[in-house]
Amino acid sequence: MEIRNVTSIFFSPTGSTRRLVSMLSKTFPSKPREVDITPYTQRGLSMDFGPDDLVLFGVPVYGGRIPSPAVQTLRRMQCSRTPAVLVAAYGNREYDDALLELADIAAANGFIPFAAAALIAEHSIMHSVAAGRPDAQDAKKIEAFGTQLWKKLSTSEALSPVSVKGTRPYKEFGGVPMKPKAGRSCTGCGICAALCPAHAIPANVPSCTDKDACISCMRCIKVCPVHARRLNPVMLRTAESAFYQKHNARREPEFIL
Repeated sequence: MEIRNVTSIFFSPTGSTRRLVSMLSKTFPSKPREVDITPYTQRGLSMDFGPDDLVLFGVPVYGGRIPSPAVQTLRRMQCSRTPAVLVAAYGNREYDDALLELADIAAANGFIPFAAAALIAEHSIMHSVAAGRPDAQDAKKIEAFGTQLWKKLSTSEALSPVSVKGTRPYKEFGGVPMKPKAGRSCTGCGICAALCPAHAIPANVPSCTDKDACISCMRCIKVCPVHARRLNPVMLRTAESAFYQKHNARREPEFIL
């Protein structure tokens, strides 16, 4: 099978998913075109692909599911039997139904998800969990998988969808109760409002947060130039201590080919 174009499409509020997708494509003969669907302005994006394209889809896992803003945009991607690689990035707890949800979206849009990976990244809220991941061990395994999947792609006349873990109906996720808010050091620059994937920060009052719209992706905390945005420190300490006790044991990447 001859591939002429490679495209990486990812939803990556804090940059971890983008980094993992880049690690995976590092060994490909050609550098992928990157399409970042994180910004709210990308919700209406639609793209079409053909059988000589390869598309990598990368999403983070929130409560075992794909974030709803990512789902909105991914459902607009169309193709004609285009090979696809699925990547779910999670913070060392479990990816539950996220990879299956991504596979279902891809298949419904005409893609052939012939390879998939569940990869670990430092937890976006509880930073002590999977701290420093992906690390050198992860990188070695991820790059090896990239080599293997490209070999399969280039030597196969026809591809079949892989089977991934998960259940239908997907588990329900009611969201994270902790929502970031700005402190007194907020300068009102508006960067957080402009970059929020869920449009949960009013541009005219960027110190506020629409708690109903917020998906707790932590992007606003990541991009704030004066570190004014944060979670309630008391709630965070309590939650992180309990979470760490349950989920600090190292988990390894999972690859399906």
